[in-house]
Amino acid sequence: MKNTLQLFVAFIVLSLGPSWAAADGHADIEKLRQEIESLKKIYENRISELESKIADVESQPKARSSTGHSHSHAPATATRSVKDNSSNPSIGMVLNGRFNQYSVDGEAEVAGFALGHEGERKGAGFAVDHTELNFSSNVDDKFYGSSTFAIAEHDGETEIELEEAYVQTLPGFLADGWSLKMGRAFWTLGYLNEHHSHADDFSDRPLPYRAILDGGYNDDGFEVSYVIPSDLYTEVGMGLFRGNDIPFGGPDGKGHGSRSMFARFGGDVGANHSWRMGVYKLTGESVSGRKAGHGNVVTFIGDTDVQILDLRYTYAPTGNAREKEIIVQHETFWREENGTYEDTEDTPGAGAVAVNWDRDKVGSYSQLVYKFNPQWRVGLRYAELIPPPAPAAIAGSHIDGGGFTPEMTSVMVDWTNSEFSRVRLQHNDAQLAAGQNDSQFMLQYIMSIGAHGAHKY
Repeated sequence: MKNTLQLFVAFIVLSLGPSWAAADGHADIEKLRQEIESLKKIYENRISELESKIADVESQPKARSSTGHSHSHAPATATRSVKDNSSNPSIGMVLNGRFNQYSVDGEAEVAGFALGHEGERKGAGFAVDHTELNFSSNVDDKFYGSSTFAIAEHDGETEIELEEAYVQTLPGFLADGWSLKMGRAFWTLGYLNEHHSHADDFSDRPLPYRAILDGGYNDDGFEVSYVIPSDLYTEVGMGLFRGNDIPFGGPDGKGHGSRSMFARFGGDVGANHSWRMGVYKLTGESVSGRKAGHGNVVTFIGDTDVQILDLRYTYAPTGNAREKEIIVQHETFWREENGTYEDTEDTPGAGAVAVNWDRDKVGSYSQLVYKFNPQWRVGLRYAELIPPPAPAAIAGSHIDGGGFTPEMTSVMVDWTNSEFSRVRLQHNDAQLAAGQNDSQFMLQYIMSIGAHGAHKY
């Protein structure tokens, strides 16, 4: 509008200028030009005021009534705007299927460790693994909510499990850098625990997660964290939980409460390198007994501490991780137990004898994943467990390692067509107990439908 007015005024001046010059001389022309310039400035100021008023009106929040007509949502002085969320959840489903083939039939034991159900080897043959259904959405301007249901087959029966159901604060609610998460979730404990298994780099969880955390620790409680404002990424936090999951509670036993602490650090090195490390501690007490082992035959009562150290390094040769990427990852686990063990299978009928136990169990894994083009990756992983010597009273039981060190070497290749689909082939050379060399082949597909949260695809 301003440009149009300027052109119009200029046209008048140029058009009338010659005739005025001939009639009245240069003095009159100059006077007229000054008057026109004054008028132009007045109109420009008025136009600016009108544009400012229009912008203010457009910036005010609007809402629609049930009849579809627009009306004022709030007084002009209000700054908070909360939108209706009655029909806005993101809904997604993850389809996970596999074919497993093992050279060792039956239940594969892990020397020195009584596995929980989720830590046991998947069944042989064709099977539908965890199918997940997720609902998530911002609750309002202060909170975010998410729930995940897993449909799985246990002992030939299809079950629906509530894996996660939590709310989390959004930025701006608490002080800068603070976050609060409440409900049931896979809590901050090592690198993989926060991720659902379908987002892992391999078809199965590493041995330490299976033997020490029963695949992963999810429990009811809350967690608070704080990101320290510094050039180096630094996050600290703590949590309080019910203690109803392994390593505290078991399938039939309940814990007495658990708590966690963690600290994570990380940063970038140039445009191609990044790193992250973390230290974590989870501690609690099993009062009524943590049950584990096939058939829940092993019971532990006492205190348990789990400590984890994780390290992760990534390198993008081209500067773009979507094209090529090398990932090196390592985690070490320590599980300290102080209490009593009972093995009902070892002493059937007459009842088990409680055996004092004060020992540490150690596990670790290291893996390398190489993405050599946007769709193809190869990976190598080595994992081992170090069980402590067992007292003579429970020699030969599930928790007697017999001096054997379980270990597993895994090789995988996967093809990712898009962020929604992945197919993976994997081979495990598993030596988990004396006299058992299990050659394992796994063919897996992972397909996502609808909305899905960001993960390590």
